[in-house]
Amino acid sequence: MDILKQLESCRLCKRNCGVNRLKGEKGYCRAGMDVRVARAALHYWEEPCISGKNGSGTIFFSNCNLNCVFCQNHEISQECIGKDISIEKLSSLFLEQQERGANNINLVTPTHYIPQIIASLEIAKSKGLKLPILFNTNSYINVDALKLLDGYIDVYLPDLKYFNDKYAVKYSNAPGYFKQASAAIKEMFSQVGENIFNKDGIMTRGIIIRHLMLPGLLFDSKKIIDYIHAAYGNSVYISIMNQYTPLFNAYKYSEINKPLNPDHYDSLINYCLNIGVVNGFIQESGTSSDKFVPEFNFEGL
Repeated sequence: MDILKQLESCRLCKRNCGVNRLKGEKGYCRAGMDVRVARAALHYWEEPCISGKNGSGTIFFSNCNLNCVFCQNHEISQECIGKDISIEKLSSLFLEQQERGANNINLVTPTHYIPQIIASLEIAKSKGLKLPILFNTNSYINVDALKLLDGYIDVYLPDLKYFNDKYAVKYSNAPGYFKQASAAIKEMFSQVGENIFNKDGIMTRGIIIRHLMLPGLLFDSKKIIDYIHAAYGNSVYISIMNQYTPLFNAYKYSEINKPLNPDHYDSLINYCLNIGVVNGFIQESGTSSDKFVPEFNFEGL
C-alpha cells in the first residue's frame, strides 16, 4: 500500500527520526511496522458528547512519542505492553466496535501508526464502517502527517499540555511542544471546521482541545486558555481536566508528586468564564485516582 511508504523514513511526529520502519528500524517511540494495541473496548470516561450512554469505541495503541513522567498509561506508552496485529486485524477491530454499539471509533495515542490506520480504515469502510472516527492525540505531531488524515478523521481530541517550553522538556522531554502542538491543532481545525452533534448529543464532527492541569502550573494553564480563546474563540470546545494523578515517575519530582490543588482548578475555571469561554467541559472532584485508568489486559483483541 502506497501510504505505508511513509514508514520508510518515519517523520510522522516532531522527533523526525527518519528510521525505516518497513525494515525493522525503530525510533524514539519504538513502534515498528506492525500495529501494537493493548485494548479495544467501550469506554465511558470521555467527555459526555464522546462517551454518551453507549460508550466510545476506544482502540488503545501502545508506544508513544512523548515521555511524560506522570503518564497514567505508562504500561502501554513507556513499557510498550500490547499485542502486534496486522492492518487487516485492526480493520476488524473497528467493525467489532461498531457491532458493540459504540458511538464512534476512538483512536488513542495513534500518531505513530497513521499510515496503518489509514489503510485499515479503507478496508473497514469498504465493509460497512460508518461511525465517526476520533483522533485522540498528544499533538506532538507534524502537520504533514496530519494532512494525510484529511477526510478520514471526523473529530479531533488534541492535548495542549504546556505553554512554557521548560515544562514540556522537564516533564515530557518534548522540546518545542507548544509551537508544534499549536500548529498541529490549527491544521486539525482547518480539516473539521464547525462542531456538529447528532440527535443524541454525540459529537460527529469538530474538535475538543484538552488541557490537563498540573500542580503548581496555574499560570501556564491560563496562558494555554488565553491562546485557545484568542485563536478560536468559541469555535472549539475546551476540556479542562483535574484528573491529574501522580503516577509512574512523578515521585521523582516533588512539585508534582501530589494531587492538583482544587482551589487552583476552580480559579482556572473562573478565569475561563471571565474571559468569555462558553464551550467547555469541566470535571467534578474525585477524579484523581488510578481507578479511572483502564486495565490493559488485551480486552477485545
